[in-house]
Amino acid sequence: MDPRLLEILVCPVCKGKLAFDKSAQELICAPCQLAYPIRDGIPIMMQDEARSTTGQQA
Repeated sequence: MDPRLLEILVCPVCKGKLAFDKSAQELICAPCQLAYPIRDGIPIMMQDEARSTTGQQA
Protein backbone atom coordinates (compact mmCIF):
# COMPACT_ATOMS: atom_id res chain seq x y z
CA MET A 1 0.00 0.00 0.00
CA ASP A 2 1.42 3.32 -1.08
CA PRO A 3 1.80 5.54 2.04
CA ARG A 4 0.68 8.59 0.03
CA LEU A 5 -2.56 6.84 -0.89
CA LEU A 6 -3.14 5.85 2.74
CA GLU A 7 -2.81 9.54 3.71
CA ILE A 8 -5.71 10.59 1.46
CA LEU A 9 -8.07 7.64 1.85
CA VAL A 10 -10.73 7.95 4.54
CA CYS A 11 -13.54 5.74 5.77
CA PRO A 12 -16.56 6.28 3.50
CA VAL A 13 -18.88 6.00 6.52
CA CYS A 14 -17.34 8.35 9.12
CA LYS A 15 -14.57 10.04 7.06
CA GLY A 16 -12.04 8.94 9.68
CA LYS A 17 -8.44 7.85 9.14
CA LEU A 18 -7.70 4.28 8.15
CA ALA A 19 -4.96 1.94 9.35
CA PHE A 20 -3.31 -0.54 6.99
CA ASP A 21 -3.22 -4.18 8.13
CA LYS A 22 -0.51 -5.62 5.91
CA SER A 23 -1.00 -9.26 6.93
CA ALA A 24 -4.76 -9.21 6.24
CA GLN A 25 -4.50 -6.78 3.28
CA GLU A 26 -7.23 -4.58 4.74
CA LEU A 27 -7.80 -0.96 5.66
CA ILE A 28 -9.20 -0.70 9.17
CA CYS A 29 -11.50 2.02 10.52
CA ALA A 30 -11.34 1.80 14.31
CA PRO A 31 -14.33 4.10 15.08
CA CYS A 32 -16.67 2.23 12.70
CA GLN A 33 -15.13 -1.18 13.44
CA LEU A 34 -15.00 -1.95 9.73
CA ALA A 35 -12.27 -3.52 7.60
CA TYR A 36 -12.14 -2.70 3.89
CA PRO A 37 -10.44 -5.33 1.72
CA ILE A 38 -7.58 -4.67 -0.66
CA ARG A 39 -7.85 -6.85 -3.77
CA ASP A 40 -5.04 -6.96 -6.34
CA GLY A 41 -3.60 -3.82 -4.74
CA ILE A 42 -6.89 -1.88 -5.01
CA PRO A 43 -8.73 -0.76 -1.85
CA ILE A 44 -12.43 -1.65 -2.06
CA MET A 45 -13.98 1.32 -0.27
CA MET A 46 -17.63 0.27 -0.29
CA GLN A 47 -19.50 -0.30 2.96
CA ASP A 48 -21.20 -3.37 1.47
CA GLU A 49 -17.77 -4.96 0.87
CA ALA A 50 -16.43 -4.20 4.36
CA ARG A 51 -16.41 -6.72 7.15
CA SER A 52 -17.06 -5.94 10.77
CA THR A 53 -14.04 -6.20 13.03
CA THR A 54 -16.39 -7.19 15.87
CA GLY A 55 -17.15 -10.54 14.21
CA GLN A 56 -20.44 -9.62 12.53
CA GLN A 57 -21.03 -8.81 8.86
CA ALA A 58 -21.22 -5.07 8.13
